[in-house]
Parts: sequence; structure tokens; C-alpha cells
Amino acid sequence: MNIPFSPPYIDDDVIKEVTDSLKSGWITTGPKVAALEKTIADFVHCPKAIGVNSWTSGAILALRWFGIGKGDEVIVPAYTYCATAMSVMDCGATPIMVDICDDLTIDIQQVERAITAKTKAILPVDLAGMPCNYHKLNEIITKPHIKALFQPKNKIQEDLGRILLISDSAHSIGAKTEGRNVAELVDIAVLSLHAVKNITTAEGGIICLNLPQPFDNEVLQRWFKIMSLNGQTKDAFTKSQAGAWRYDIVDKGMKINMPDVNAAIALAQMRKYEWLLAERQRVHNRYCAELKKYDWAIIPHQDNTANQSSYHLYPLRIKGIGEDERNKIISFMAERNIATNVHYIPMPMLTLFMKCGYDITLYPKSLAAFQHEITLPLYPQLSNLEVDYVLENLVLAYQNVVKA
Repeated sequence: MNIPFSPPYIDDDVIKEVTDSLKSGWITTGPKVAALEKTIADFVHCPKAIGVNSWTSGAILALRWFGIGKGDEVIVPAYTYCATAMSVMDCGATPIMVDICDDLTIDIQQVERAITAKTKAILPVDLAGMPCNYHKLNEIITKPHIKALFQPKNKIQEDLGRILLISDSAHSIGAKTEGRNVAELVDIAVLSLHAVKNITTAEGGIICLNLPQPFDNEVLQRWFKIMSLNGQTKDAFTKSQAGAWRYDIVDKGMKINMPDVNAAIALAQMRKYEWLLAERQRVHNRYCAELKKYDWAIIPHQDNTANQSSYHLYPLRIKGIGEDERNKIISFMAERNIATNVHYIPMPMLTLFMKCGYDITLYPKSLAAFQHEITLPLYPQLSNLEVDYVLENLVLAYQNVVKA
């Protein structure tokens, strides 16, 4: 067998939708992007959504909208992909890293301790598709003494009157907390539609707006769409209509719009996402059913009455091993044509962040998780026979590497 790590789900419906876009003669931002924005907004139950070219650019634009910049702080977990903190740095602000809990989500107690008068936003991560404790995070940012600490720098911050809660939901489309989507529990959620994600546009992201009054999410959507296209008042599709050539540039925006030909992929996938999600759950549960037999396997936190995962990743941790043994297990699996991965190298271990003074010893749970984590393949196309092949060779790998 040959088991890739995370191939995209491309079927005849996807090919037909993309072909339709190509044949239409219109491949950049247009009606398919608008359709995808509405489809995802309806699915995650947020008022409005905006398609962009990546999670990273979407997060940067959202932080810039709030006026976050030099001198400001944004709290992030240390255990995540670098883009979480780099989006903050790209705005000129400082990422304040805190450690994680046993379920790999941000440590809520450490978040509260990290808040200062400079804190303008909290950017938690739904790692592997498991939602953070958003109820506790919302409790924190609305505590009277925390709100009193908040120092607004502009009218938008004054209107919100508190720290912005913006979720890194790159992994968590379809994830829920007590029956509610993550996008319903935060001010802004940013989804990733990268090639390896549950839903993909090859490259792309979605900004999900859920701002409270006095904000008008429809007005904000228009602003975000203008700012995603260099601050231009008309997108190319609108300008292309007969006689509609004139436009204005109203602000210094970014060039991060999503093309129709990319949106077409996700549109087709979204029509069957409930089935795709169920297939991911099937693979996830089959791993769990087998691995719970072994005392060395720390299986990912499973669904409970509070949380439902999107089953984006299967981050298995193995008791008692270090990086060297973990890497040998990965090599053992690779020799048997099984691709695995590691999620993630904690940010304080990366050169960029070490140069900035971040110290991994301050994040012991992040370090420990990394040292014995191995991510198993998880996607709808995996058959039960292929899942069993992964499991069989994982057990053999442990016996050969750890027990040898």
C-alpha cells in the first residue's frame, strides 16, 4: 500500500465546478467567490464572510481593521504553526505566547495572567480541529477589571470596548462547542482553505464576521472586500460589466482576493461536507478504537457533550519517547509507504522566534507535546483497510524502535 499524508478530496463534482468556471471566461473574483462566502457563512452560522487568498492574509487584514499595531500585544499559544504569531508581527504588534493544556489548546489561566494594558486581542488556535474553551475566553474578556484595563486607540476599539477575540480556526470548519459553531462564539473567526484542509480552494482563507452591536457586519463585509482588493471600490467582475469601468481607491488595502476558479473547488466540496466530515470521523474513531488498547498511546481528545471536533488531524502522542525515537518511528512508517507528520514544532523553537527572545523552556507542555507527537493520515478517502495498515505498522514501529 501507499498512504499519502493528506491528499485533497477531488471528485467529478469538483472537476465539473472548476471546469464550469474555466469555460465561463471568468476565473478571478466573481460570482463563485460570492456563492462560497454565503455558503460558508450559512454553514458556520455567522452573519457575513469574506474570501481571501490565505489564512495568514485574512488574519492580518482582520487585525489591521481593529487598528492593532506597534506597541500592542496579542496573546497566542506557543504550540501552533508560525502564521498565527507572524500575522501579529506583520501588523507591527508583539505576539505574547502562552503554553497549552493537555488537549493541545491554549491554557486559559495563562491567557488571563498574560493580559496587560497593551493587550488588544486574543488569538487562540483550534489545533487539529478541537475547539478551545471559548466560553471561558469570553468570560475573561468581559470581566469588569479586564475591560477596565483595555485602552482603546481608535473609534473601532472604543465601540467594542474590550479585547478582540479572533480565533485561528484554520483547522476547525464544522467544529462545535455545545452545539454551536466556533464562528458563533468569537468576534472574528479565520478559516484556512489550504490544500491539506478539510475544505480547500488550493490556497485560500475565509474571514467570518460575528461582531456585536454597534457594528454592522454587512457594512464590514463590504469594507473587508474593498480592502482585500487594494482598497478598490469595484472588483474586476463588476468593472467588466458594460459601462461600469470607473472605480476609486479609498484606502491603502491589500491584494489578497480569492479567485473564482479556486472558490469552485470548495463550492463543490461544501455541498457534501456533512458526508466528508462523517468520513473523517470514521477514520478518527477507527484509530481511537484500536489505539486505546495500548498504554503507550495518548489518543487525541475525543468528542464529548461540550465539544465536537472537525477531525482535521490525528495528533497521536506516544508516552515515554523523545524526538529521536519519534523520528525513527516516522522513518519506519515511511519505509512502508506511510506518510506521517508532526504538528507542530513549537514557535519558540524556530529560529525567527528564538532571535526575538522567546524561550521554549517557558512552555514545557508545548515542548513535551512536540517531542512525542506523530500525526497519522486522516482524510475521507482512507479506507478501513488502509487505516488498519497504518495501525499495524505503527504498532510494529513502536515495538521495533521503543521496545527493541
